[in-house]
Amino acid sequence: MINTTYALGALAAMAGVTFGLRALPFLAARFLQSHPLVQRLGRFLPLAIMTLLLLHTLVGSAQSNLKGPWAELAAVACVVALQALRKQALLSILAGTALYVLLRNGG
Repeated sequence: MINTTYALGALAAMAGVTFGLRALPFLAARFLQSHPLVQRLGRFLPLAIMTLLLLHTLVGSAQSNLKGPWAELAAVACVVALQALRKQALLSILAGTALYVLLRNGG
């Protein structure tokens, strides 16, 4: 049987660590927002992450398709062209997705 004092102490320690880890980002936010490295990463990482996700998805999808990567490449070209012309992300994404679905499932 576990000692009650030991169990309550362990629970209090776990609660303290959990609370501290959850509070740490809020406590460090002022320092992190003004730090030049964090500002540089904030400008660079979203584009890098989206590029890696796009490449991973395209390669995985193209490898599973016996007809080749043409549907994926056409959809990406559609998104890039619409974004360059209209500068409306939602329209570009919806049109690219619709084209991809039509090319993959249409024939």
